[in-house]
Amino acid sequence: MPRRARRIARPVFLLRWLAAGVLCAIAVAYVQPVRAYLGAKEEVGKRRAELGALMRRQNALQTRLALAGTDAFVEQEARRLGLVRSGERLFVVQGIEKWKRSHVP
Repeated sequence: MPRRARRIARPVFLLRWLAAGVLCAIAVAYVQPVRAYLGAKEEVGKRRAELGALMRRQNALQTRLALAGTDAFVEQEARRLGLVRSGERLFVVQGIEKWKRSHVP
């Protein structure tokens, strides 16, 4: 006797397709919020890195500001600008880098 292929009843078949459709709809509904969450998380990471860099810069500037009133700092900045004290001679030496490159082993 040949066996007949078992056929799924129509209501059960439709119910399975309906359940699959609902699961797909839920999955599609979650795509945009997940993308938004991941984008926001990445943005927060960038902002934290930027905040860290700005805080380091602020600390460096505060340190420099604290030193700005000292005589040593004023003298250092004046010499960086090329100023000399009275009685001193200013010598401008050129070609130091070229000399260093030719004399380094």
